[in-house]
Amino acid sequence: MAVKIYIVYYSMYGHVEKLAEEIKKGASAVEGVEVKLFQVPETLNEDVLGKMGAPSKSEVPTITANELAEADGILFGFPTRFGMMAAQFKAFMDSTGGLWRTQALSGKPAGIFYATGSQGGGQETTPLTAITQLVHHGMVFVPVGYTFGAGMFEMEQVKGGSPYGAGTFAGNGSRQPTELELGLAHHQGQYFAGIAKKLKGSSIDA
Repeated sequence: MAVKIYIVYYSMYGHVEKLAEEIKKGASAVEGVEVKLFQVPETLNEDVLGKMGAPSKSEVPTITANELAEADGILFGFPTRFGMMAAQFKAFMDSTGGLWRTQALSGKPAGIFYATGSQGGGQETTPLTAITQLVHHGMVFVPVGYTFGAGMFEMEQVKGGSPYGAGTFAGNGSRQPTELELGLAHHQGQYFAGIAKKLKGSSIDA
């Protein structure tokens, strides 16, 4: 059976979505892996989103909390708000109480990717504070570490991301993920899918 990887994200202006798409490409490169993209529900109404200049949502389907249990591994993506995950994603995680009660996600690998507005906006605090969500569910956090090689040590250009996972800077909204940032996202997807495949294989063997 294929290893099911779900990439679940919230993206207001499209930066996180671009990372998600690249992560999907990386994960899909691993043989025997099936990858699906999902958005979490929006909590703001259309009037507010319009005033914020947010574009229309893509056609990526919206996930429900219970659907998370179908996955063998999950990558969570979100923008930051004051150094932590955006409220829309936190609201979704708050809706997973039923899964927490049964520990339905326990033992499943999980990864994190994100976007911040500036270099001091939470490239490490955002994933760090998000790990608490995974811990309560008993999930196995899979950081990308320094497995991306030389790209992790690039100092000549501004780049998002960290050992926690892929990341980008949105700036005033006009900046888009760079080739290097997308490269890390692709690598994270491939690396994570390989780990998820190994974990599922070991559980079957057991």
